[in-house]
Amino acid sequence: MRPLRRRGRRIPPAGPGQRPTSQPFVGGVGGAGAGSAGAGMGEGDAASERARQLTRAQNRAAKRAASGVRPKAVRGGRVSGRRSRGYNPAILALAIAAVVVGGAVFLIGNPFGAAAPSPSASGSATQAAVQSHGDGTCPTNQPAPLAAGQVKIVTIETAKGTIVMRIDGALAPIATGNFVALVACHFYDGIVFHRLVPGFVIQGGDPAGTGSGGPGYTIKDDPLNGTYHRGTLAMARTGNPDSQGSQFFIVLSDDANAALTDPSVAYPYAIMGEVTSGMDVVDAIAAMPNSGPNSGNQALDPVVMTSVTAADAPPPSASPASTSTAPAATQ
Repeated sequence: MRPLRRRGRRIPPAGPGQRPTSQPFVGGVGGAGAGSAGAGMGEGDAASERARQLTRAQNRAAKRAASGVRPKAVRGGRVSGRRSRGYNPAILALAIAAVVVGGAVFLIGNPFGAAAPSPSASGSATQAAVQSHGDGTCPTNQPAPLAAGQVKIVTIETAKGTIVMRIDGALAPIATGNFVALVACHFYDGIVFHRLVPGFVIQGGDPAGTGSGGPGYTIKDDPLNGTYHRGTLAMARTGNPDSQGSQFFIVLSDDANAALTDPSVAYPYAIMGEVTSGMDVVDAIAAMPNSGPNSGNQALDPVVMTSVTAADAPPPSASPASTSTAPAATQ
């Protein structure tokens, strides 16, 4: 065991019953680990001084650890250290929650992105983007909800292929009513999928193309109405209540359900429907390059929604009209 040095003189190794310098500090400041450091002393002034030095060093180390300073070494009763480059676990947990529940923006809004958009679109850049989308008939506040029993088929055309989705008013009346109204006024035409999180979601619907924009208004939340599985279509939002706008996301994996329904998430992402065909296109979009998780997974070469249209879904019992093949009656 290497003896400690203090002010040019050697301090002998610990005697019987004393804690060796290599033993880790256990317990809080002033707790059992610190308070018992002097147990077994009485072997001489040098040993007593050494034990006191070690106790003070350990207490300082504990305080530095609590403040985020990483100790480097204990030398002669002194602890040298520097601010840790790592994240405080509690802060890291909050950051992860903001992204998962945030991108949004919004998900993911951050379900998903690095910075969540404001609940209201008030920036000049966002307003300019809003004015450049749609045919001039888009809503300026929350549209009428889609009634239960109303089902729409929404088709998204992209350079990667076609995505077809079934939207059901019974799932989330407010969100589906808003989504269908924006589709009807061609709001989404020319907007991109701006956020790509492989294995999690793809997100689009922001006229600014950054994850910070919307239609110029927000809508009320719908209650949680199901589980998120591969192909689920849901609205994105910020971490604030009633902050949904125009951004939406498509879930890439059944495994995403656990993150999207985290009990710490106060406001669920309204489930509007699901993809009925074109998940291969969704996967192709998700595979496009993005900026990575540290930069919000922003698409580097965003895929554009060239056309988004909606039509009434055929009644479940609808079948082709029967035609008679019997020969015409003759007189």
